[in-house]
Amino acid sequence: MPTFDVVSEIDKHELTNAVDQINREVGTRFDFKGSDSKAELKDGTLTLEASSDFQIKQIHDIMYKKMIGRGIDTRCLKPDKIQPRGIRVAQVITVREGLGKEDAKKVVSLIKDSKLKVQAAIQGEQVRVTGKKRDDLQAVMSMLKAAEFELPLQFNNFRD
Repeated sequence: MPTFDVVSEIDKHELTNAVDQINREVGTRFDFKGSDSKAELKDGTLTLEASSDFQIKQIHDIMYKKMIGRGIDTRCLKPDKIQPRGIRVAQVITVREGLGKEDAKKVVSLIKDSKLKVQAAIQGEQVRVTGKKRDDLQAVMSMLKAAEFELPLQFNNFRD
């Protein structure tokens, strides 16, 4: 019976490369000269640090450009408010990965509301979709791509 998994994953290697590119560009740009601005990636959180709010916003522009260029969907980023740290400011951005319970329930209910002859089951941080026909599974994929979710969705383990 054909199946596939709906997941929300990020290529961590590409994310690390994007952060390195951000730091490299911040280090060479004239408007950041002497400000010791940087981006750090640690345990699924990205921390931006700079001298002012304006520079954090400039790093945001660089970050989105680099991540899109590396094929990382920016919907996985959840920025917090900009916080002052002494004479500097910092912003913590959470990199969301995996389907949470609520998101998985939304995916399952959307699949069930479509009236296609498939079954959807939540398995940890992914949703397994099973059906008798390959065409039904492909219809589910296209429907999920068209739906607007807060997280980027990928489809893995397509098996006949």
